[in-house]
Amino acid sequence: MFFRPSPRVSVAFLVLAVACATSDASRRSSSSPALSAAEQAAAARIQASEISGHLRFLADDLMAGRAPGTTGSALAIQYLATQLQIAGLVGGLAVEGGKRTFLQRVPLVKLAAHVPPTVEFQGSAGKVSLSTTGGAKADLVLEPNGEASADLEAAPLVFAGYGIVAPEYGWDDYKDVDVRGKVVVLLNFNPPFAGERVRLWYGRWDYKFQTAAAHGAAGALIVHTTESAGYPWQVLSSSADGVGFTLPSEGEPRMQFQGFLAEEAARRVFRSGNLDLDGLTKAAQAPGSKGTRPQPLSVSVTLRMQLEKSLIESANVIGMVPGTDPVLSRELVIYTAHHDHLGTVTPVPPATDGIYNGALDNASGCATLLAIARAAAASPPKRSLLFAFVTAEEQGLLGSRYLAQHPPVPPGRIAADINVDSINRWGRTSDLGMLGLGKSSLDAVVKAVAAAQGRTVHGDAYPDRGSFYRSDQFEFARIGVPVVAAVGGPDFIGRPATWGKEQEEEFEEKHYHQPSDEYPRAPETWDLSGGVQDAQLQLLVGLRIADAPELPSWTAGDEFERARKAARKE
Repeated sequence: MFFRPSPRVSVAFLVLAVACATSDASRRSSSSPALSAAEQAAAARIQASEISGHLRFLADDLMAGRAPGTTGSALAIQYLATQLQIAGLVGGLAVEGGKRTFLQRVPLVKLAAHVPPTVEFQGSAGKVSLSTTGGAKADLVLEPNGEASADLEAAPLVFAGYGIVAPEYGWDDYKDVDVRGKVVVLLNFNPPFAGERVRLWYGRWDYKFQTAAAHGAAGALIVHTTESAGYPWQVLSSSADGVGFTLPSEGEPRMQFQGFLAEEAARRVFRSGNLDLDGLTKAAQAPGSKGTRPQPLSVSVTLRMQLEKSLIESANVIGMVPGTDPVLSRELVIYTAHHDHLGTVTPVPPATDGIYNGALDNASGCATLLAIARAAAASPPKRSLLFAFVTAEEQGLLGSRYLAQHPPVPPGRIAADINVDSINRWGRTSDLGMLGLGKSSLDAVVKAVAAAQGRTVHGDAYPDRGSFYRSDQFEFARIGVPVVAAVGGPDFIGRPATWGKEQEEEFEEKHYHQPSDEYPRAPETWDLSGGVQDAQLQLLVGLRIADAPELPSWTAGDEFERARKAARKE
């Protein structure tokens, strides 16, 4: 049986919980400031029932998966803008005539590829036919990369290791070899530049595809393994539809296609050229290799994949809580959450209705941000707060990239970005995982608030996934803005030590990017007390940043420090 408190009981409970956490933290660490009365009152405004209500609507079948450019997405956008206005926020963007708007139009280029059902690879030792259909049973996932149709006739395949060029580590997988017009085959992940099993941007697929395009490759295929990717093959293959999105080209290099090879399919392709994938992988991972000289595979591919291009109008939804200080109010603390998901696929009854509801990913983040916005509007800080619900995150962080490229104030006047992407739905925790811990002065702010809640702070619990580079905070980091991305766990109060990790892994295996990511009809099955706990922290961290006399900074020598210094000079 689940106890579901009334709203009045919830408020009292939250105030008591915050007070108890503050008392515990004071006993443990006299250096950690307790929450003020105003902060306790602000935190108490965030209620599980409010998050649940927004979540229920945004994850409903009516939204049809919130894919950019669809009716469901438009409905979600209007709902978010309306709720921001109801909460007392003003439009986050200035327009002509001194008026303000909640919508930032984001031009997206939709690329629909007619993916052939099979693709032939011709090797020196024989031919291999790979299937692009069959969901989890597919061998190959193909996607558009540029805005032109793929037209390759016997294009040579070249193995280029990790596909990384990292001068600061003395690493170059291309070694000045000409791969123009060829198809590069790449390993997932990256060498242990920052420690064993720590994924950097170098280990992300978007970096690998961008780098291959910059070297003139006609296409690129990444070998997928569950270990190297951090998720099973079905996450890619079951939702693959040949449709991609991009922002309008500004002259950057593009390829004819990009894609992923299932592990066993990759072995077959390598064997067709009398080469061993495992042996080449081991050589590429050798500590002293400093990159693998691109090696021809004695395999070629013929691919014709027609593209249909169309322009899609989507939008970022942006609301603002104006700051109270006449000078500092010109600076911003930005909160972000992406409102898009994956749309629909042909249903397979009774297993699935074909709707990618995206309840946890990321209706939950949007619902939480709405609750934070309403709480913040009641006690505005010195700096202004901007709440941005961005589009097309699932399509490559496009909405946040557009906002970062077209911000309402110069990047040097953006204090921080606090990103919420999938909340804790399993209950209260004694810990908090912060992506990018050690990268900026925001560590101290997060740790202080967490200590007042009676929680400890650690880095990414799953560093092999490269989560810092996988969500919208990354686009703000790239323009020099320090970021906070934190979520409770994996140490859940009253649960065995391994319980939290087991819940995460079960969700990833069965529900991540699947139609089964739904909000249950019986919401008690989601314990949102942990989500409330995290939302209170995110609210208070933002308020403290907004009231601080100085802007946050990156740690000396961090990869984003240079961008911050350049932005502050503008």
